[in-house]
Amino acid sequence: MTILIADSGSTKTDWLYTDAEGNSLLIQTKGLNPFFRSSDDIYQELKGTLFSKVPEVDKVFFYGAGVINAERGDVIKAALAPLYPDAKVETNSDLLAAARALFQHSKGIACILGTGSNASLYNGENIEYGVPPLGFILGDECSGSALGKKLLGDYFKNVMPEDLKERFQQKYKVTQAEVLDKVYRTERPNKYLAGFAPFVSENISEKYCEDLVKASFCEFVDRNVLQIPDATQYPIGFSGSIAWNFRAIIESTAREYGFQATVILQKPIEHLHDYHTNPKK
Repeated sequence: MTILIADSGSTKTDWLYTDAEGNSLLIQTKGLNPFFRSSDDIYQELKGTLFSKVPEVDKVFFYGAGVINAERGDVIKAALAPLYPDAKVETNSDLLAAARALFQHSKGIACILGTGSNASLYNGENIEYGVPPLGFILGDECSGSALGKKLLGDYFKNVMPEDLKERFQQKYKVTQAEVLDKVYRTERPNKYLAGFAPFVSENISEKYCEDLVKASFCEFVDRNVLQIPDATQYPIGFSGSIAWNFRAIIESTAREYGFQATVILQKPIEHLHDYHTNPKK
């Protein structure tokens, strides 16, 4: 049996193809969020990228940002159907991908800290209890978009330390008019905002940046993780670029909250393969 697993965020999608002999191929395409992209748009891209490398497959397990219900999952299925008409396709949320990758068939609190953020209680197979992320305007605490939003606000309001302001301007050369246009007038402002998050990582030795990450992470825990009943009784795990880049701060702060076991993955994709090929014991 050949299987194809996708872990899709708002920015990029990791695909892992495994043939009948167990040989694997890792492929990367753009993010395929069905909130922002149509079935035809997704099909046209995958026809020229994925299909040329994987012309046929028996099963597809697609996990993605924006796959919050069957309707959004059908957007993905409609894009894949012309490419793999004989394949069995299963669609799930990116949060379930993180949970299965982090904990396999065991219980735990699974979190995503990437372009957006999310948290849920996982029962070893499915999401048992979730807290709504609410997107970059109302939620997404400690996400790339949240850090970028905070950076830009502090930069233009002169809250950011002067030496960091100079570095920020040299790196991005942004103007207030440009930022307002990108955030309020163009598509996918969350991705635009998240594009500034690397500045925090590059300057994490500065107290301002360290404090920014810790404060944002505490907000994420308070507003999301601790809304899960008896949260500190479970192990907690994180996936996503923000979680990985700031793992030292996240691990130490999680201990301060009382979490005893913390798992952080850079990429869930290979661990998803383990989930789908290793049966529950």
